[in-house]
Amino acid sequence: MFGSNPIAGLFGKSPFKPTQKHMEAVAECASEVVPLFEALLAGDDERVAAHRDRIFALENEADDIKNQIRAQLPKSLFMPIDRRDLLDLLHAQDSIADTAQDVAGLVTIRPLEIPEMFRELLTPYVQCNVDAVVQCKKVIGLLDELLEMGFRGREVEQVEEMVQELSKIETKSDDQGIELTRILYQHGDDMSAPTFFLWYELFQNLGDIADFAEDVGDRLRLLVAR
Repeated sequence: MFGSNPIAGLFGKSPFKPTQKHMEAVAECASEVVPLFEALLAGDDERVAAHRDRIFALENEADDIKNQIRAQLPKSLFMPIDRRDLLDLLHAQDSIADTAQDVAGLVTIRPLEIPEMFRELLTPYVQCNVDAVVQCKKVIGLLDELLEMGFRGREVEQVEEMVQELSKIETKSDDQGIELTRILYQHGDDMSAPTFFLWYELFQNLGDIADFAEDVGDRLRLLVAR
């Protein structure tokens, strides 16, 4: 008996529904990184703080869903995947929201000057990493169809195609991150040490958002292949 717990209720409909619900919360959290940087580039400290608070709140919501899933997930799952694999997939998704929160914290840890040489590349880089999460959400959205088809058929091919597209987005993110880091090192002597290392951490963490999204896709690909 699950009572009125909303996550427990989802398990009655599908063993994957709670994981999809968590991914939706994670994607909403990560998507806030785009307006966060738009506000940063505009020099609007009030909006930056508002988006930071929004990201922190959404990360907490994703954490709540994750914790409910862990508490309510049945010990035995009558489906083609192992309980441990489902929990690992959930952890990979959670890493995306955690990293978005890290980015929001770094942006507001101290006054952050945006060097002019970053402005052209920064917005596309931020968007690319969020695009990876959006693609990841689409892949996770196919879980129900995969289960219905017994992890066979056209849906499996569709997952493979979508994960390949996700990998392309992540590769694009890598290329953009490398270029921004190259520019950072090229002009590092013109910055204070705290500013240099803060931007370095930001570039790394932004790239990690796409990396974790790709990790989710790769884990699902492995699940389908078993």
